[in-house]
Amino acid sequence: MISGYRKRFTAPAEWKGKHLELTFGGAAHEAMVYVNGAKAMTHACGYTAFSIDLTDRLRYGEENLIAVRLDSCESLNIPPFGHVIDYMTYGGLYREVFLVVTERARFADVFLRTEGSADAPELVTSLETENPDGRDLRVRQQVLDGESVLFSCETPLAEQLRLDVPGVTLWSPDCPKLYTVCTELADAASGKILDRVDIRFGFRFAEFRADGFYLNGEKLKIVGLNRHQSYPYAGYAMPASMQAFDARILKEELALNAVRTSHYPQSHAFLDACDELGLLVFTEIPGWQNIGDAAWQDQAVRNTEEMVTQYRNHPSIILWGVRVNESQDNDGLYARTNSAAHRLDPSRQTGGVRYLKKSSLLEDVYTYNDFLHSGDNPGCDPKRAVTSDMAKGYLVTEYCGHMYPTKPYDDEEQRTNHMLRHAKVLNDIAKESDIAGSLGWCLFDYNTHKDFGSGDRICYHGVTDMFRNAKLAAAVYAVQGKDTILEVSSSMDIGEHPASNRGAVWIVSNADSVRMYKNGRLLKEYFPQDSPYKHLAHGPVMADDFIGNALEENEGFRPKQAEAAKKILNYVALHGQDRLPPAILAQAAKCVALYGMKPDDAVTLYQKYVGDWGGAATEYRFEAMKDGKVVKTVVKSPAKKVLLDVRVSSVELTERATYDVSAVRIRAIDENGSVLPFFSEPLFFETEGPIELIGPHAASLKGGMGGTYVKTLRGKTGEASLTIRSLQAEPVTVRFTVTDGRKAQL
Repeated sequence: MISGYRKRFTAPAEWKGKHLELTFGGAAHEAMVYVNGAKAMTHACGYTAFSIDLTDRLRYGEENLIAVRLDSCESLNIPPFGHVIDYMTYGGLYREVFLVVTERARFADVFLRTEGSADAPELVTSLETENPDGRDLRVRQQVLDGESVLFSCETPLAEQLRLDVPGVTLWSPDCPKLYTVCTELADAASGKILDRVDIRFGFRFAEFRADGFYLNGEKLKIVGLNRHQSYPYAGYAMPASMQAFDARILKEELALNAVRTSHYPQSHAFLDACDELGLLVFTEIPGWQNIGDAAWQDQAVRNTEEMVTQYRNHPSIILWGVRVNESQDNDGLYARTNSAAHRLDPSRQTGGVRYLKKSSLLEDVYTYNDFLHSGDNPGCDPKRAVTSDMAKGYLVTEYCGHMYPTKPYDDEEQRTNHMLRHAKVLNDIAKESDIAGSLGWCLFDYNTHKDFGSGDRICYHGVTDMFRNAKLAAAVYAVQGKDTILEVSSSMDIGEHPASNRGAVWIVSNADSVRMYKNGRLLKEYFPQDSPYKHLAHGPVMADDFIGNALEENEGFRPKQAEAAKKILNYVALHGQDRLPPAILAQAAKCVALYGMKPDDAVTLYQKYVGDWGGAATEYRFEAMKDGKVVKTVVKSPAKKVLLDVRVSSVELTERATYDVSAVRIRAIDENGSVLPFFSEPLFFETEGPIELIGPHAASLKGGMGGTYVKTLRGKTGEASLTIRSLQAEPVTVRFTVTDGRKAQL
C-alpha cells in the first residue's frame, strides 16, 4: 500500500546553531520525507535506518511539519522485490523515529573493534567527526565496567585510536561480558564536552577456519535457528521488549548459541539482546533469490554499506551476509558487496547464503542451505561435497523447514517425525568436524504469500508456532541446555494411530536417566547412551519396552520364556503384526515349541499388557532422574479436564520511547500438564485498565496453542488485567502494572 505520516512540532529557538538529525529506524520500504513542504530525501530500503539533517530545514521558534510518504508495494525495483518472496514484507514506520540535537562539532560515527590477540586484546576506534567551525578538538575515551573506569586515554583529534585493554573478560555465549566504551569530543581550549557516544561493547575474536568456527581461539560448534522479525496481528511493528523476548526464547528456552536474521537486518533492540545474552548473529542484506537490474544491484550495494556501518558495533555479529539469499552467482555484484563489507569492517568475515553446490565463492565462508535430509537418509552433505574451496570455512544456514512443514495440530506421527528430522540433522552436523555448525529453518511459523504456505498463507516451518509456543521439535534444541527437560512424543492414546499401533514413543531429556512406569509398575530405565543419535549429548531415546517384568510376576513365565514373549509383543507394539521379520517369527516358534504357547495367547497378552483396551484407564509415568533423585515427571493418561496454561513475557509494562507490549502465550492442557493438540475451541479476551489488545477479542486455538498481545496506552498508567475465557476451561486472569518510564523527550 501507499501510506503517509505527519508530525507537527515546535523547534525551540535555542536549537538554532545546533546540529539536528532525524533518524528513521525502519520505514518500509521506499520513504519520501518532506520537511515543511519541501522534499528532503528518498530512502529505498525497509530494513536499514536513515537520517536527515534538519539543521537548515527547520523554522526555529515556530511550528514545523514532517511528512513521510511510504510505498510498500512489491512492485518496487529494490531488494527484496522483483519476483516472489517467501515471507510477508509488511509496510509503514515500524521502528522508532527519533531526533538528536547536538553541537555542530560532533561525532558522525564511532566504530569499535577488537584487535591484537586473546591474550593481549586491543581496542581500536575509528572516528568520523564533523567540525564545520574548524575548532581545536580533543578526544577522550574510557572503558567502563559498571561505574568503574578500567582504561582511559586522551589525545588530539584523530581518525583512529588504539587502547590496550589487558585483562578484560572476553565476550562469549557462556560469558557475554559487556563493557561501556565512552568516547567524548572536547574543545581543546575550554575542555567543554561537545559530544559523547556511549557504546556497549564486547571484546572478542571470531574466525571461521577450514575446520570450523573459533571464538577467542577456541573451537565452538554453532547451533542456532533462523528468525524472521514478524508477529501475529502486528507484522513488523513490535517494540524493543518483544524484540528482546525473541532473543530470550532462542537463548533461554531453546538453549541455542546462534541466530540468523533471515533475510535482512533486524532491530537493534534484538541485536542488543543478543549482545547481552550471548547469541552469535549472522546478519545479511535484504533479498530472496531474485537479482534485479543495474539500479536494483546498486541498491543492494548501498544496503550492504548501510548494514555494515549501522550494525558493526554489535559484538554478537560474527558474519556479514553479502549475497542475496539463495540467488544465482553474480561475480560482478558480489565482488562489490564483499568489497564494501571488508572496507567498512575489516574485523569480520563475509558469507553468502546459497543452495548451489560448488558455486563461485567470493566470500570468506561458504554458507549453504542444506536440504538433503528427507527422513530416511543422511542429515547433511559432507563439506567436501558442497564447497568450492575446502580451505575456507563452511556453515549450514538452513535445513528442514519446507522439507517437512508441521502444524501444531498435525497427527502425532507428523509431529514426532518433525522432531526426529531436526535431531538427525543436528546429529550428523555434530559428527562433521569441519562444518562450523548450523542454523535451522526456523524459529517460528510465519505469514507468507499465496505461492507458499499451506493454503492459508502460513509457513509452518517453525519449531514453535507464530506465538512462540514450542512444538515437539523445539525439545531437541532445549535439551542441550542446563534446565531439566523431559518431553515424551506420544499422548499414549492408541486411537491416535493407524490400526491402534502406538508405534515408536520417543523420550527427550537431559537427565541422567528416565524411568518409564505403567500403572505404577517400572517398565524400563533409559539412559542417554540408549539414543541412536550418538553425536548429540542428549539425543532422543526410543521407548522399546511396554511390558517390563510383568510376564514373570503376573503370568509366572520363566525368564527365557518371558524374554521371548516380550520380544514379540514389543515388536508388534512398535511395528504392528503384519510382515513379521524372521527373527520375531523364530521367537514365536520358540514359544510354541518350548513353552506350549498358542497364537491366541499372544493376542491375550498383547491386549492385556500393550493394547490398553477395555480395562481401567492406563497411566504412564516418566521420571527424569539426576543424582538419584526425581527432578521432573511427565504423566500420560486419558484427559479428564481442560486447563488454560497462560504465560506472559512480562507483567511489568513500561512506556519509554514507544508503547510497551507483553506477549501472552496460551496452551490448552490436561490435568497432567500435557498439551491437548486437538483442542481448537475459541477463547475470549477481556481487558481492564490502561492496556488494550493487539489482535481480536476472540480467537481459536490451533493445536491446543495460541496467544495474544497486550499493549500500553500512551500516557496512561496503573493496574491492568487480561481475562481469558473458554467454554470448557476455568477463566484465567493475568494482572499487569503499567508505568511511564519516559525521560524528558523533545
